[in-house]
Amino acid sequence: MKNFLLGLSMAIGYTVIGQCEDGRYQELIFPSVSVESNIVYGNNINYLGGGTELRLDVYTPDADIEMMRPLIIFAHGGSFIGGSKTGADVVPFCNDFAKMGYATASIQYRLGIPFTFDLELPATEAVVRGYHDMKAAIRYMRMTVAEDGNPHGIDADKIYVAGVSAGGFIALHLAYMDELSELPEILDLSLEGLTGGLEGDSGNLGYSSEVNAIVNICGAIGDAEWINSDDEPVLSFHGPFDTTVPYGSEELSLFGVPVLDVDGSASISARADEVGVLNCFEIYEGQGHVPHVDNAQFYDTTRAIMSSFLSHLVCPEIELDCEYSDVIDLSISTESYGDKFKIYPNPTSELLIIDFPVLSETSEILILDALGREVERLLISPLSDSTELNVSTFKEGYYTCLWIKEGQVEKRKLLIMR
Repeated sequence: MKNFLLGLSMAIGYTVIGQCEDGRYQELIFPSVSVESNIVYGNNINYLGGGTELRLDVYTPDADIEMMRPLIIFAHGGSFIGGSKTGADVVPFCNDFAKMGYATASIQYRLGIPFTFDLELPATEAVVRGYHDMKAAIRYMRMTVAEDGNPHGIDADKIYVAGVSAGGFIALHLAYMDELSELPEILDLSLEGLTGGLEGDSGNLGYSSEVNAIVNICGAIGDAEWINSDDEPVLSFHGPFDTTVPYGSEELSLFGVPVLDVDGSASISARADEVGVLNCFEIYEGQGHVPHVDNAQFYDTTRAIMSSFLSHLVCPEIELDCEYSDVIDLSISTESYGDKFKIYPNPTSELLIIDFPVLSETSEILILDALGREVERLLISPLSDSTELNVSTFKEGYYTCLWIKEGQVEKRKLLIMR
């Protein structure tokens, strides 16, 4: 799947630059999210031969007036035999990225693998069913823009796919298994539930299933050689001690039974580097499979790097940084200190004075530019009530000054003029 949508968006210069200001797509800026559940996006034949109605949930930020939001579609994990669109591996991301200003969706795709002692074919068929269902979900969301008045407020030219474990398989194959010659020869694509070639027959034909980039969390692909220089950017996360999905190029097992050789995230990153595809790879040091599910530290790291990666693709003015940086909850504020948090003079050209109430614990002052990038961070010692900052090297324009203390953020607008 070639990255023409990303190229088109970059070519037109992202005329919606205003969307990229005040921490949007990088920080948590909306306090709450609405969810529309169990939307039918298609149907197809399951592995048992019966019909399956395909459903998804859509998350959107409350009180957001923007109606051209980038969309992230998530696919859950579960080894293609379990898992849910409401699972703990995907729902926190759906909520948090909606709070950053995205629209997000979580899909239920067809599950089920018959157990045999030769799992290569059943497992391959399961991947293709999920691959077809994700394509139908992408087409469905574009159809809602074209035919239904864009009820979820999405930008059909900025769609990203993220997958966890089995969902990572879906995302990777969606992006890179994009030639008929790459479909595994062992498949019989005339069987019910597998028809339709690369696009499948899960619904909404006539709309594009192209995406701008993918996020792979502990997934793998049949062959990393499918990745070519004009393919989509990819962000991967994986632990080197993953015994469920190979970290590198190894044999995948299911129920303890060998299945087939796959290329995990380390091999995918190496191939992307080799052919020049934009990519980031975060290694979950010392970890196994999907540590973000039950470890807040790894969830925080995953969310932060996803935020940096995707915000750069939505708004190229935001620098790409594959390393960890804090995601700040700008939706949390308090009026308890009222006007005791002051910045002056405002506008200013050289010296900024910041006053705040005396606290018994350490706090921080953070200055963000109009694109939400950190330009200055000051550590405030306990019992301090004021600090000064020389802003003579800052560019002209609007900034946000944040006072961050335990569980709370207060913010003030700052204008620098020369």
